[in-house]
Amino acid sequence: MNSTSTNESTATGAVWMIGVGPGDAELLTLRAVKLLGEADVVIAPPGIVTPYETHVRPGAEIVEGAELGPGEADKLALKSAKGGRKVARLYPGDPLFYCKAADLAVSARKAEVPFEIAAGVPVPTGVASYAGTPLVAAGQGEVRTLDAGEVKDWSEHAASSATLAIMFGEESVPQLAKELIAGGRAESTPVAVTSLGTTTRQATVSATLKTIAAALKSAGGVDGPATIIVGEGAGRREALSWFETRPLFGWRVLVPRTKEQSGALMEQLRSYGAVPEQVPTISVEPPRTPQQMERAVKGLVTGRYQWVAFTSTNAVRAIRERFEEYGLDARAFAGVKVAAVGEQTAAALVAFGIQPDLVPDGQHSSEGLLEVWPPYDPDLDPLERVLLPRADIATETLVAGITELGWEVEDVTAYRTVRAAPPPAPTREAIKGGGFDAVLFTSSSTVRNLVGIAGKPHAATVIGVIGPQTAKTAEEFGLRVDVHASRASASVLAAELATYGAAHRQKQIDAGAVVRRPSQMRRGARRRAK
Repeated sequence: MNSTSTNESTATGAVWMIGVGPGDAELLTLRAVKLLGEADVVIAPPGIVTPYETHVRPGAEIVEGAELGPGEADKLALKSAKGGRKVARLYPGDPLFYCKAADLAVSARKAEVPFEIAAGVPVPTGVASYAGTPLVAAGQGEVRTLDAGEVKDWSEHAASSATLAIMFGEESVPQLAKELIAGGRAESTPVAVTSLGTTTRQATVSATLKTIAAALKSAGGVDGPATIIVGEGAGRREALSWFETRPLFGWRVLVPRTKEQSGALMEQLRSYGAVPEQVPTISVEPPRTPQQMERAVKGLVTGRYQWVAFTSTNAVRAIRERFEEYGLDARAFAGVKVAAVGEQTAAALVAFGIQPDLVPDGQHSSEGLLEVWPPYDPDLDPLERVLLPRADIATETLVAGITELGWEVEDVTAYRTVRAAPPPAPTREAIKGGGFDAVLFTSSSTVRNLVGIAGKPHAATVIGVIGPQTAKTAEEFGLRVDVHASRASASVLAAELATYGAAHRQKQIDAGAVVRRPSQMRRGARRRAK
């Protein structure tokens, strides 16, 4: 029986052997994403499936664990496929590159089970690209990929001019270097040892065959599986490195915001190489009595207000949800002027279909909004009422300021904020013990609530804040503020943390030191890592 596509296999079941690449979840191919979304069963070695679970069909069975040996996993895949189920068998890298997918394919053919092999990014090529170490250098067209455990005599490879991409040899790099030199490779041949390649834990040590042992010792050794590149391409790493040189590469950054608020910020931090973790410090709940909101929505529809002022994305969400309950949409805002306290709130309004009329250019706060708020003019303004939907704990600054400008403010509780439940114990321990490299506070309440539910961040942790009030609150809790956003914007705060991270990295490079993150520089960190 020939192998078949997914369209032919839907009725009879099939086995799909999928390469998931070397580690970075974004290296998953489009074909792999499609197959994962159709599979009934996903079988994977330990630790592989988690980054790709977002692509797995809801309700699919996931089988993962060390208790399944290669033979048992293959038997389960064939049994499930014979029962009419579509099975995705995951492999690191490419299924036919140092993996056993060929054995499963042969077994599937004998059992007359349809199968497909979905190519993945091979480990050597993916890791070399992320490390900035070309496998093919000018004038050297040969590349040899080797399993260090299978090579008994290195003299043949030492005598060639081929680039060597060596896998599974991280424990014996010094010995490998000695044998290659003894076999005829020049001592000056560049070498790059990249561990945990394509992940945010990637680390590359570059040297020559003569000096690689000392360089690895200075760096603290190899942490995890490594790919060893021996050849002229490894000598170009300083010029071509792009992944490990990102300003926040590998930084574990705590974002104390709700999932809905932190999406764009998390993605921006990832673009700088960081590993952001979101921990909610507040829970947003409906007001205890809904009558105020009901009257406010009715007033919007009937033209009661001249202005609506939104001071947070939560306020926008609260109004939007109430509108949707009543079958209304953004058209109900026709004829009403809308103000937003800052760019995040403005973006939430735009997503609702409303273009705000007023957004402060400078300080994104109640004070900043007051600076640009127009005074009431009875000749120009047909109505004097302003609707202010906000949290139950909001300050009175905006209400008092708008009132002084001649407006009548209807202050409505749109939502309540309550302290969130404490995060899991490992997260709390990381916060207090210095496991995070940075924490970004976007308001005074995030400072108070994080300390309340998880404890005070470690002294080694870099603290970034939005605005002087947030900085003041952080300092009141004994925190050293390292990064101040020049504007009250989460995006600006992330960018300025990246600037701080780049300077932190460059300072160590200029001093000739091994580049370490803040969490790695605290007392005892290196010892515990070992």
